[in-house]
Amino acid sequence: MMGKDIGVDLGTATVLLYVRGEGVVLREPSVVAIDKDTNKILAVGEEAKRMLGRTPGNVVAIRPLRDGVIADYAVTEAMLKYFLQKVCGSMRFFRPRVMVCIPSGATDVEKRAVLEATIHVGARDAFLIEEPMAAAIGAGLDVSEPTGNMVVDIGGGTTDIAVISLGGIVTSESLRVAGNKMDECILKYIRKKYNLLIGEQTAEALKLRIGTVMPRDKVSEEVRGRDLVKGLPSSVEITNEDIAEALMEPVREIINGIKRVLELTPPELAADIIDRGIVLTGGGSLLDGFAELVTKETDIPAYVADNAVECVAIGTGKALEELDRLRLVSITRRR
Repeated sequence: MMGKDIGVDLGTATVLLYVRGEGVVLREPSVVAIDKDTNKILAVGEEAKRMLGRTPGNVVAIRPLRDGVIADYAVTEAMLKYFLQKVCGSMRFFRPRVMVCIPSGATDVEKRAVLEATIHVGARDAFLIEEPMAAAIGAGLDVSEPTGNMVVDIGGGTTDIAVISLGGIVTSESLRVAGNKMDECILKYIRKKYNLLIGEQTAEALKLRIGTVMPRDKVSEEVRGRDLVKGLPSSVEITNEDIAEALMEPVREIINGIKRVLELTPPELAADIIDRGIVLTGGGSLLDGFAELVTKETDIPAYVADNAVECVAIGTGKALEELDRLRLVSITRRR
């Protein structure tokens, strides 16, 4: 008996694990809580996320990944090991083959760091695949055909835009603007307009509940935080129009990135994209009105893939089954 085949979407905000034959079996925040005095890991994933902004002085809840790549190697390794053991149990005898997705703009050093971490936590073989390729496979596109497919994957730390044909990436761009940047813009906007300081989790919750880029009917929600003038707890009504205004800058950067990639696309593939449309994946693609805005700005139909949040994880796992068929622009390492 051999170990499992596992695809890992090692995201800045969320880690998803796909097991061959079982589907996505784990989806948890990429957050680790650490006791600074002893350097001991206290919690990982959902439990650690609940501690963000709520911990005493000696406990810190951190995100070990920044902009889609490893910012804290030791903590990332510990987190990855915890999630793999949660899915596989002991890996002493039956070690899994693991494929991890990376942003299309990752450097060789960043790629090597991910590979090293994957091998160190117990993988039998470690592979890398670029996020837009994984997203395309997970969205059900036939990437091995000589036709152009355009994918825009909006994750937590990066937005990866790519045109794919014949199993390879023809042209791509990776932007360090995505879900986390959107949360940050909402937080800054509310602080500037209403003199109210809110936390990251509150900003994220606002984005998920009333976030939009094309307001239709006016919707509002009460938000609580600290009044920066009085220094006391306070609350204000935030509307979906506020959120749309707050998100204007990061959304515009993503739209401009899509246009730049289209400008570099060979004419024959550009014609295919007009026929097939632009596929949107990742949690950020679910933002109300985003697909319509992309269509309006590019004159090319854009649609959100089925199961958009899990597309990258599903594609990463399925890519292990198609290694011979794909011309992966990735690094492969065998132990």
